[in-house]
Formats: sequence, C-alpha cells, structure tokens
Amino acid sequence: MTDDTPDARILAFLETVHPYDTLPKDELARVAGSFVRREYPAGAEVYHEGEPLLGLYLVKSGAVEVLDSAGSLVSLLGPRNSFGERGLMRDGLALTTARATEDSVLILLPVAEFRRLVATSPAFERFFNRGRSVEGRGSDLVTRKVADLMARKPISIPPEASVFEAAQIMRDRHISSLGVVDRGRFLGILTNRDLTNKVLAEGRDPATPVHAVMTPDPISLPPDALGSDVLHLMLERRIGHLPVVRDGELLGMITQTDLTRFQAVSSAVLVRDAATAETVADMAAVTARIPQLLLQLVGGNNAHEIVTRLITDIADTVTRRLLAMAEAELGPPPVPYLWLACGSQGRQEQTGVSDQDNCIMIDDAMQPEDMAYFHRLARIVSDGLNAVGYYYCPGDMMATNPKWCQPVRVWRDYFQGWVARPDPMAQMLASVMFDLRPIGGATALFRDLQAETLENASRNSIFVAHMIANSLKHTPPLGLLRGFATIRSGEHRNHIDMKLNGVVPVVDLGRIYALRGKLTAVNTRARLLAAEEAGVISVSGARDLIEAYDLIAETRLKNQAALVRMGRKPDNFLAPSDLSDFERSHLRDAFVVVRTMQSSAAGRAAPG
Repeated sequence: MTDDTPDARILAFLETVHPYDTLPKDELARVAGSFVRREYPAGAEVYHEGEPLLGLYLVKSGAVEVLDSAGSLVSLLGPRNSFGERGLMRDGLALTTARATEDSVLILLPVAEFRRLVATSPAFERFFNRGRSVEGRGSDLVTRKVADLMARKPISIPPEASVFEAAQIMRDRHISSLGVVDRGRFLGILTNRDLTNKVLAEGRDPATPVHAVMTPDPISLPPDALGSDVLHLMLERRIGHLPVVRDGELLGMITQTDLTRFQAVSSAVLVRDAATAETVADMAAVTARIPQLLLQLVGGNNAHEIVTRLITDIADTVTRRLLAMAEAELGPPPVPYLWLACGSQGRQEQTGVSDQDNCIMIDDAMQPEDMAYFHRLARIVSDGLNAVGYYYCPGDMMATNPKWCQPVRVWRDYFQGWVARPDPMAQMLASVMFDLRPIGGATALFRDLQAETLENASRNSIFVAHMIANSLKHTPPLGLLRGFATIRSGEHRNHIDMKLNGVVPVVDLGRIYALRGKLTAVNTRARLLAAEEAGVISVSGARDLIEAYDLIAETRLKNQAALVRMGRKPDNFLAPSDLSDFERSHLRDAFVVVRTMQSSAAGRAAPG
C-alpha cells in the first residue's frame, strides 16, 4: 500500500478518528481496506428512514444533515462524524433520514465488518453500544478507588511557613494534617502528631519553619489505587494520613476519619438517624451528610435510579418525622389527611440539590374550623424541611399555600377543571400534580382520585395535546456542527443545565406516556418501562429513550459528585469542555434520541 493509494489515504484519515485510533496497526490497515468510498452531491439522500442500512457511514469531507421522522433537523455532521450506528445496533434499518447538505465524500464500513469490530474490539463496543454495564456496581470500601474517597481538595502550606501558622490553619479548618507544597510540587506532610512530638514536646519556637518538622517524602498512593491499598498501608505502617499524589502533585489526603465516614454513611444509617431525630437540628445534621452519600453512591457506579431513590428515601423519612413532631405539638388531627410530595421527591428522583414541592389532601368530613389545624401543621413541616436543606419552592407549590391544602372534593374539582379547560396555567399545574406520591397519612384519600383523574385526562384528546405541547417547551441542548447549545451569559455561561434541558425533557415525555396509557407509575424510568410494556411506545423507541435517559441522568450525578469532591455545593450545571471527546459524543447522541422522541410525540399530537 503506497501513500497515494485510496486505502492509504483512508488509513491516514482513520488514524485521526476515534475509536479507529485504538486499533492495532495491522488491524487498522485491514479495516481501512474494507471501507468503500462514496460521493454525494449537495441535496442527495444517503438513506431514508426505514431502509436497510448498507453499513456505518463516516464523513470524510462535506456535511450531512440527519432528520427525524417529522423532518426536523436533529444533527448536522461534519468530517470524522459517524452516523447510522443506531439502526445497525438494532435491526439494521435506518431510524432517521440522512442527506448531504453540500458536496460530500463519505466512506462506508460494510455491515458485516462493523458488527465484527463491535464483537471483537472493546473500544468499538463501548463507543457504539449505548447500553450500560451493570457489572462492578457496589459500594465496598476495599474495591473503591482512592479518588472516590477524597471528600475535598487538600489544604496545603508552603515549606517556609511557620508551625504557628500551620497550627492555626489546622484549628480553623478542623483538619489533622497539611500537605507541604512548594510551587506546585508536593514535599511532605505535617500532622497534629508532628506538632505535638516535634514542636511542643521539644520546646521549639513557634516561628520554626514547617519544613524543619514535617515528614518529608512520605509514602503516598496514586488516585487509581484501591481502598484496600489504603487499609493495608495504614495498618502495616501504623499511620493515619495518606497523601494522594500524581506526578509530584498533591491531589488529596485520605485519613482514618475519611474511612470511618465512608463506612458510616449509608442510606440506611441516614434513614435511621432521621427517623429517630429529636429536633430539627438533629435532622439537619443528617441531611448535611447527603452530599457525602451522593459521592459514595456515584463512586460505587450505582445506577442513577438507585442513587436518587436512596436519597429520596431520606427526604421521605425526614418529612414523616416532621409530621409526627407536628402532631405531637398540635395534637391528633381532627379528620384523616394525606401529605403528598410532587416534583422530584414525588418521582423519587432527588439528587444533591432539591427544593420542596408538597400538598395536603384532607378527608371530606372536615369542618371549616378544622382548617386552622392543617395550616399550622403545614407551616411546621414546611419550615422544618427548609431548615434541614429542602428549600422553599420558588413557585409556592407547597402545603403552606392554602390552595394546596384542601379537602379531597376540592382537589377533585381542581383536576376536573384542568382537564376540561387546559389553559397554560392548567397545563403547568397538571404537570406538577401528575407526579404526586403519598408520603404520610391516609393513602386511601388519593388512590381513587388518581385513577379517576388518569381516566378522564387520557380520554380528553385536547388536554393530552396541550400537555404534549407544554412538555416540548423543554428541549435538549443541541447545537449545530455536533456541538451543544450552552448558556450564553451569566454565572453559568458555556454550561448546560442538566436538569432543565437534560432530564426534564425525558421526565415530560414519561408523564405524557403515563397519561396516554393511564399508568400509575410516577418515577420516570418506571414510566418508560411501563409505557413499553403497555405498547404506548415501541420496544425500540423505549430502549433508545431509556438508554439515553440513563446516560443523561448519570452524567448529571457524576458532575454533582465531582463538585462535592472539590468541596463545592452540587448543582445542575455542566461544562461540556469538562468531558472527554468520547463522553461529549455519547451525551450528544443521547440528546438526539430525546429530540427524536419529542418529535414523534408531537407528530402523534398533531390533528389529522
């Protein structure tokens, strides 16, 4: 093969494209020889939705647009971008339509060769298979990476600083060790024991420089070491601090306290502590440990629906404990009532940052004078939730709002009115209230109302159409040229809102499917699975959407865990630049799937 042959030119091109760049040289040469070169003039269709695919397409030059079933643009591809893989990984039929927007040269990897590579190359399988592995999930300390045990960035001090300054820092930061760093390079460690044994016990001057009493060049571990390495070294060397170092840079510090905290923080422990809390302050101490639990659960590769379920369980327990405390203060309720959560708590999808969305349904036997009791109960519980970290709902969707603390007959009128007159406010309120889940009280008050409302709403095609239109206001952050539509200004400039533009579009779709199928599930992933089983969406559509949702939700959680690890409060804003090319590619593909399913839902809602 000479440098001027077509195969040589394709080989040189593939060396710059992932995942081909991972192949051994002889294998890459073989693959290059199997590609077929094709030219398409501007406007020519490469393939149409539903047609058998000839293979995997790779743009060598030019540009290709990918359209969904409604003809909407979902992606504009340039050189080094692949397309057609979703259909190939299914039944071999195109799931979209692809068309050249300018004169383009594409190279085609035949179906058989594509499937051989997916079957034999782990890099190919990972890149083109959006299914997630469930292997290796767990939270055992000994198998956890050291990087996941570090709670925050290390605190360091220069070697020329005095031991007096070091002692003040350690006291003020409530830490037992400091890294000694000079111009970015890790030199040693200073611990409380050093201050006791080498300074106080020897009567040294407080102005003594740190480098004179530190432990120089201490034993350390890389960030990819395991928890078992930490345990073994601490036991073998009888030390309580282990620096985490890479290429001479101090990345973190693992202490015996970190290990104790890791083993002590579990959802079961937090639920137990919340259930037995005597005061609001006690509960605040419990919820303050949720970020560490998030870090631990995400670091253990737990599925996102497990992480959010366990975190939501804590909010449920706190709510029930506050209800019990309120009743202890106010006395028994005059009639049965039910406290319900909506929003992320209602769907059991809480993460490291959540507000409160709740309401009260009261037995119709109530008398007007009974309302004062429930208003006081709502205030005690809502104020308590805010005090422990579940801040007040900005939209006042709380039981403290008299509108959302009503007898069942009023709630029935609410739902009937929203379905009969689906104006924008009704759509918004219905979207929130369709996610209601009982937390504490008489659950029977809601059971019949839920079934009745789903039945009435699903039969009203105008209401369903309005709900679909309302849900499409939240769109995935897709930009052209394989990029992302990021926030353009303000504090979160160049970031993606992984809640509003990430998970919310899927949450909205799940709610629509539940409405169409009269499905009682509230959790988004459970709704998608139930919609597939009920035939509300196709098997292939459900699988695509579930896998896309999994990737989006897990990326959101990993970003929150990374913020916690840096000592920051978790939020929903992700910078695409923080992701690898591989991660950006797959995240964008997931957004494309969501956009496609939104278009499909809009098509079904259209009249005619």
